[in-house]
Order: sequence, then C-alpha cells, then structure tokens
Amino acid sequence: MQYDFETLLDRRGMDAMAVDAVGMPGGFAPSAPKEGFDFIPMWVADMNFPTARSIQDAIIRRAEHPAFGYFSPSKEYYRAIIEWHRKRKGVDGLTREAIGYENGVLGGIVSALKVFAAPGDNVLLHSPTYVGFTHAVEGNGYHIVHSPLVRDEDGVWRMDYADMDRKIRENHIHVAIFCNPHNPCGRVWSRDEISRAMEVYQKNDVWVPADEIWSDLIMNGHHYTPVQSVSDWAREHVLAFYAPSKTFNLAGLIGSYHVIYNRPVRERVEGISAKLVYNSMNVFSEHALIGAYSDEGEDWLNQLLPVLSENVNYAADFVRDHFEGVTTFRTEGTYMMLLDCTEWLKVHDKTIGELLKAGWDVGVGWQDGRQFAAPTSIRLNLASPHSQIVKAFERMDRYVFNMTGGV
Repeated sequence: MQYDFETLLDRRGMDAMAVDAVGMPGGFAPSAPKEGFDFIPMWVADMNFPTARSIQDAIIRRAEHPAFGYFSPSKEYYRAIIEWHRKRKGVDGLTREAIGYENGVLGGIVSALKVFAAPGDNVLLHSPTYVGFTHAVEGNGYHIVHSPLVRDEDGVWRMDYADMDRKIRENHIHVAIFCNPHNPCGRVWSRDEISRAMEVYQKNDVWVPADEIWSDLIMNGHHYTPVQSVSDWAREHVLAFYAPSKTFNLAGLIGSYHVIYNRPVRERVEGISAKLVYNSMNVFSEHALIGAYSDEGEDWLNQLLPVLSENVNYAADFVRDHFEGVTTFRTEGTYMMLLDCTEWLKVHDKTIGELLKAGWDVGVGWQDGRQFAAPTSIRLNLASPHSQIVKAFERMDRYVFNMTGGV
C-alpha cells in the first residue's frame, strides 16, 4: 500500500494538543499567531501524518465485538513485540517473560527509580534533557545531576565519560537514565559509545533505566543499537522501555512496555507498577500494537523514514545557509531538532523569550529549550508534510532570524 505523507492532515477538533492547545493560558503551549498567519505545529512530539491503516483495521475489528470486559494480553501481543524486536532491532532471544506492560515509558522509569533509589537521592541524566524526565524525576522526590553532552569540532553531540564518572562518584549516584536515541539532541549512539557509557556505569555500580522509545525512528541510514545488547553486564543491569507511540503516532491510546532480563529486578519493578492501580492496558492499545508491529505497519514505517530524513536534511541545510549565528545538529534519530541560538541572541541583543514570541507570532509553533536544560535553544518537531517544513523555515527566514519583515 502506498501511503500519503504530503497531504496536510486537519487535526483541529480531533483530540490533538498540538493544534487545539495553541493559545491556551496557563500552559507551555505557543501563543496564537497574529492575524494573517496559519499555525504550523512544531512543538508537541507527535506526528502530523495519518498512521498505518493496519492499526485502524485492528482497532475496528476489535470494536465490532460488543464486549469490552477484563482481559489479559494475548499471545499475539507478545509475539508481535518479539518479532518486531527481532526484525527491526536485531534482538534474538527475547522472551515473553522479559516483557511487561507499562502505561508509559516515564511511568516505567519512575518504577525503576523506586527500586534503586529513595526520594532525595541523586539521579544522573545527560543534558540537554527531555522535559518529561525532569518532571517525572523531580516530581517523585529525586534530585537530578546533569552531565552535559558536548558538541565536537564537527558539531556532533558526544558524551563526556570523565564528567559522568566524576559526577557519579561525587554525588553518590546509583541510578542513571539513558536515552537512546537521545531526545532532544537527536543522537543515535554508536555501539562503541554505548559500551563506553556502560563501562562507566558498571565501574560505579549504577543501574540504568533506558528510554528507547525513539528506536524505530532512525534517519539517513544511521543504525540503532539496543543498550542491553552491548555486554552481558548491560543485559542484566539495563531496564529498557519501549512503545509504538512515537513510531506510529499512538500516544493518545496509551501503552508502552519494558524489556527486563534480570528476573529479580523485573519482579520488583512489576511489583511497584502493580501497586499503581492505573498501570493497566486498554484493550484497544493491545490491538493497536499488534496492528503496528505487522508487515503493513513495517511497510508504512519504511515509507515514512525517507520523508523524515528529507525534512531533517532540508532543515539542517537551511539553518546552515540562512541563519547566521544559529547552529544545529543533523538529527540522526527522533524527528526533533534543536536550534542553538546562542550567538544570534548575543548579536541581536534579544532574549530567548523574544525570539520564541517572534516565531509564534507568525505561526511557527516551536518549543522553548529552557524546558530541556538548553536555555538558548529552540526545539522543533519535523514530522509534518515537507511543504509545511518549507513554509515554516521560510517564515523563520523572512520574519524571525533575518527580520526583513520586522520583528
């Protein structure tokens, strides 16, 4: 089946925060654009594309049966996950026993934290940091210690292993959250990079909850390596969390899962999750995953990735060629991109708030980097039809960074 990733999907009034929350007071949504500008959603991390038809078909088939009582996940559910990990992630030997349901990746990570740390303990995260980590970790009483990622001479984000080691020892840290691929920086960590990080954690007896929710969304031929695959130690000490929600635009259905090979740890995580009464699967979520992790779902994903890669390449090239004083990294995984505006803000004597407002005024719905421990950056969602990405960057060029239209 040939999918259409170019027709603009009208999401207004269809339970889409990305468009319906714009201009709402009291939140972190962009303000509404000025008259004469339509809104281009580039903030919430979901896609402005229709999902795979196999997902809708699976939900509709289940909805045709008129009973929706209590249930347990089916053999097909586990079989779909195991086969998807084998085909898409190169994982052999994954068993049903290692897989457990989570309402969300963040909830699973919090359950893991409760196994290994007490409120008030320090947790290591790389910065820039996904805002959801910040809210989940601090909201449950833990303290975040950041190990900043650094950009090398080619502008590539790298881990600072010496800094990680020092921060762990100085702050008596025994649990570190690892993001692979990294949100919001867009790095797809190589096997060697992951191995070196795991060596730091192993030396310091650190347990590692790993957010790998973006692992299907790999741009421009880069290769994803599951964190648990790099060593025997990682297999036993990394708790990996996945979901089809980013890949297939299913966040509104709720449903994630963990892969934990270490049985005693898995039982403790599941014990904590079970005590949170809301951590239960929705029957439509189960069938959505089965429809997603199917041959047709894989075909849809294979058609999507070149579209996202084209958008990433266009955006990176446009920033390089048109926005003096702004730098970015050519996203390798995820469909998010950070614009580092540090030099532009200095030259133009503007604050990041003023810059954000200039974009919002002309309908560019981008996101404040301050939420991500990137105080002079802006986060962009590039998962829209290419024509929308072109329109957004042309507006940035004319009305924001080069100010020919006046800001």
